[in-house]
Amino acid sequence: MEGTHTVPDPAVPPTPAVPLTALLAREDLALRRIAGPSDPSLVVHAAHTSEMADPYPYLLGGELLLTAGVHIPDAAGSGTYFDDYVSRIVAAGGAALGFGLAPVHDTVPRALVAACDRHGLPLIEVPPGTPFTAVARAVWQLLAQARLTELRRVSDAQQSLAAAAARPDPVPSVLRQLAVRLGGWAALYGPEGTEIASAGRAPEPPVRASLTELAEVVRPSGPGTPTSATHATAAAHLAAYALGTGHGFALGVATPGREPGDHTIASVAAVLLTLLTGDQQTGSGAARTSALVRLLLGGTAEEVALLLGSSAIWFVVHAAPDDRRDRAHPGARDPADTRLRRGARPAPAHPQPPDLLAATALGAALGSPLIDPVGDIVRLLVPADRTPEPQPGWTLGVSAPAPAQHLPAAATQAARALARARATRTPLVRHSTRPALDDLVPREDAQAHARALLAPLAEHPALVETLRTWLSLHGSWDRTAVALAVHRNTVRQRIARSAELLGTELDDPDVRMELWFALRRQ
Repeated sequence: MEGTHTVPDPAVPPTPAVPLTALLAREDLALRRIAGPSDPSLVVHAAHTSEMADPYPYLLGGELLLTAGVHIPDAAGSGTYFDDYVSRIVAAGGAALGFGLAPVHDTVPRALVAACDRHGLPLIEVPPGTPFTAVARAVWQLLAQARLTELRRVSDAQQSLAAAAARPDPVPSVLRQLAVRLGGWAALYGPEGTEIASAGRAPEPPVRASLTELAEVVRPSGPGTPTSATHATAAAHLAAYALGTGHGFALGVATPGREPGDHTIASVAAVLLTLLTGDQQTGSGAARTSALVRLLLGGTAEEVALLLGSSAIWFVVHAAPDDRRDRAHPGARDPADTRLRRGARPAPAHPQPPDLLAATALGAALGSPLIDPVGDIVRLLVPADRTPEPQPGWTLGVSAPAPAQHLPAAATQAARALARARATRTPLVRHSTRPALDDLVPREDAQAHARALLAPLAEHPALVETLRTWLSLHGSWDRTAVALAVHRNTVRQRIARSAELLGTELDDPDVRMELWFALRRQ
């Protein structure tokens, strides 16, 4: 892409800049602009004193060059001396020229004023009472203030980006925070070069297309591919960063201009997005593929499970984003909400598939890449040596540790634990492994009793699940409605229908205990 840079522009030092107007506003210096543009966007990166007739070799760019005119010959005003002198400063990237009065010159030469006007170089008159060291010190003071402001801005941005990465929707949150911090637009591009997520005020289509092209520049294509690239247009400053996943993801940023600290802030976001979009364990993708192939070819659950990690025992975790439950049930955060007490809660929204990148980030936090977003939840297999802990923004249900052949039963435990966690608004609920009274009854006898007792409900799975949840929540209509995402009147109707089919009175604690025993052994 024409105009694309993969390294910083050598004409401008990598230092903060201060507006020239800020230097002119210092009353103690009494500086005065007498020629050249008065653009408020003009900035200074340093101050340098030189009496060389050709200062070009000694300038890096962005300097306020200070001179007393010692180098000016007596006949300079009648020739091209000042034009040559000023043009060399401009060619070197000088920001402005400061001319000191006395002891060499009582006034600024008129030919120098005219040359600065012709070449567009700001000319600053330095009065006799202001030494060059005072001007240089003022420049460095302003630069130090600018540097401190930049560091604070970068530090604040790093904290906000890190907090965004810990949200249930980490990738969109990081992009939103990056767009806010840079005052522009941020986009994540997938391996095929398509835009898969973005945030901020979208630029005009031509700028958007240019950013997409710039993202292709940093996409891995062989040795020597740059990790970042920039491109300036009349409408925006564009930057692209390769994410170090090796999968071809790229971050693109479009801003109105380039401010100090922008590159550092965007680089922090690129690192976080790299962690959020990449495999968290070396070789995990190959191991999962091998496990799938072996399962399809008839492998047993035990040998397939060993391909997925060093542990032969697993936790099954069911997870749901906190905010999805709150969106489905407005006001559910407040137990005193009158709508909750009256059962007038609106119907829940249709469950949406969880964000895949958010699910990947959750798996990384729990130490496992084995995730399965399904419906409105995420299912995970976590090795038993990594005990799941509460995660910000998620509600978790965790099974008891189980070997591969018992993972389906463990998944049922996790689902019930998640339902209880949602109903009680608890961040994490674990399936209890404490020995219970029903363990005293042989499993076969208990299952036979459960089938016989619950036979009238065999063809009504919704009634069975409602009865199980209602009993686990001590007969609470409201909490059961929350757990099942239904209206509480629906719960009442189902419980009444269950009692009718079972031919029993559910207010009797002995009946409830027997039913709970049967449901656990079903």
